[in-house]
Amino acid sequence: MIEAGIIGGAGYTAGELIRILLNHPEVNLNFVFSTSQPGKPVHSIHQDLIGDTELKFSNKINPEADVVFLCLGHGNSKKFLSENQFSENTKIIDLSTDFRMKAEDHEFVYGLPELNKKEIKSADYIANPGCFATAITLAILPLAETNLLNDEVHVNAVTGSTGAGTSLSATTHFTWRDNNFSAYKSFGHQHLHEIGQSLKQLQKNHSSEINFIPNRGNFSRGIHATAYTKFSGEFEEAKKLYNEFYKDAVFTFLTEEELHLKQVVNTNKCILRLEKYGDKLLITSVIDNLLKGASGQAVQNMNLMFGLDEKSGLNLKASYF
Repeated sequence: MIEAGIIGGAGYTAGELIRILLNHPEVNLNFVFSTSQPGKPVHSIHQDLIGDTELKFSNKINPEADVVFLCLGHGNSKKFLSENQFSENTKIIDLSTDFRMKAEDHEFVYGLPELNKKEIKSADYIANPGCFATAITLAILPLAETNLLNDEVHVNAVTGSTGAGTSLSATTHFTWRDNNFSAYKSFGHQHLHEIGQSLKQLQKNHSSEINFIPNRGNFSRGIHATAYTKFSGEFEEAKKLYNEFYKDAVFTFLTEEELHLKQVVNTNKCILRLEKYGDKLLITSVIDNLLKGASGQAVQNMNLMFGLDEKSGLNLKASYF
């Protein structure tokens, strides 16, 4: 069994990881570290786990764990790793932004399996992609792979309130979110950097703008993104291109049906739909921001790192009705 640990155990992404790992056939959840909840039962915070585990939050780590998931606030993973040592055999999967951009001061591999599966399999350190970045990159990556992303891309995406984390703010209270809708960080969302990095990995000369408008939806979880750009080819050519690119992807699928969030919420799937309007290709992408956009993808990466079936522990039922 793989001995796993979670750092920062009280948040949404940690809660999802705990649920997945408790039911993973190859994993023993060794410890859940939390500075805010030490000694308390895990199910006292993640209350749907009553009867599933008697594990308690710990303020100590197991430095010999086989894999450790960092579910810390952005900027805190680097600090934690500088203050805490794990064995040379411990694999690290970070769910923050801290290591997503390539740099000479770290060896983290960007953990988007549809792009970097080979590198993930041999990696010791993984930077898990952001939720918006996952949905948007998967929507347009096949165009970059064939050097066809040569015009501006316009993206409009809506996320649920869990994307903001558990800490309350003026825009996460029920009274603000209910029957409400708003845009934020227009053209300047932090995930644009990692999206651009992934595109340039396949299309070296890519320099076109990604015009991204993120929106807050009045629902708890899920991302619905629409992206469009100029595409001079025929619609059948686009479908063939996408089907070929994702032929070996176990969680990314194309459909010709209308898309909605209930198809993917509570799963690790990304579902895409293509439409052609004149010289424009419209790609709709839907994911669960906490699973394919965070914890599910982290477990998918763990499976690849340890040579397991990529879907192990991730055969999850969508909350369809």
